[in-house]
Amino acid sequence: MNFLKLSDLSLHRIDEIFHIADELRNNKFRKVLEGKTFILFFSETSLRTRVTFEKGIQQLGGNCILFPPDTLNKKEELEDVIGYLNNWADGVIIRHPDFNKMMKISEHSFIPIINAMSSDNHPCEVLSDIYSIREIRPEFRELTYTFVSPAGNIVKSWVEIAKVLNLKLNHVCTSGNNVCKDDENYHFSTDLETTMNGSDIVLTDSLPIKYQNDEYLSQYQVNMERLNLTNKNALLNPCPPFFRGQEVSDDTVHSSYFVGHSFKKNLLYVQQAIIIQCLGLLPKGQ
Repeated sequence: MNFLKLSDLSLHRIDEIFHIADELRNNKFRKVLEGKTFILFFSETSLRTRVTFEKGIQQLGGNCILFPPDTLNKKEELEDVIGYLNNWADGVIIRHPDFNKMMKISEHSFIPIINAMSSDNHPCEVLSDIYSIREIRPEFRELTYTFVSPAGNIVKSWVEIAKVLNLKLNHVCTSGNNVCKDDENYHFSTDLETTMNGSDIVLTDSLPIKYQNDEYLSQYQVNMERLNLTNKNALLNPCPPFFRGQEVSDDTVHSSYFVGHSFKKNLLYVQQAIIIQCLGLLPKGQ
């Protein structure tokens, strides 16, 4: 079973991943990956996702073989690359800008392919965020989410999970950055102050260079004045790497709104749970 995009998931599959993650936090599934080998395609600059995948696999008894993502850019057909890897690996975890390469590999794979990020989406990151928000706010499906950012891979994954879980997601940015047409799960606006009113979860992404200017920041930087417009007990979850003084002001990171660095601790367990589920290793009766 592959894990490529959030729109592929059912409510049942998400519940199962979260259940496995809960069990992992209680020290269940020890050494469940013993004797299994995973091929990882990660760049040297990858930090959080790579650390948690490598540690997560090793912690459960598995082995990792690491390659840079440009290994997949060679002239050799991807059908042939995965054709050989099928012989020796138990799963492939890919961080590569070209999502189509992952799709192509998955078409010819007999082993699970897991998307660790592409330019189109970042499913593991966003599913982990939902899991962590669920811990703090059990009524997470009833909350209003506001994403402040130009269109990019993170907000696209939030749009996907909003449709699967029937969440209310606002997207705020300059005109032309809408990801899709407005519907019951997605609403695009250029007015940040109005949208912050009534928001429970505020999300951001790092800014492309063209948006790193005073004109944009004066309208769309998430600062304390704007956070104070949100609902009681609202949370700020800036997607790392975030940059203080750009998408978020420095004081917001030191405020009670900020979910904190420990919020990402669950990325380890959710990614382990994804691997276990993709391999079909959930014990009977679980």
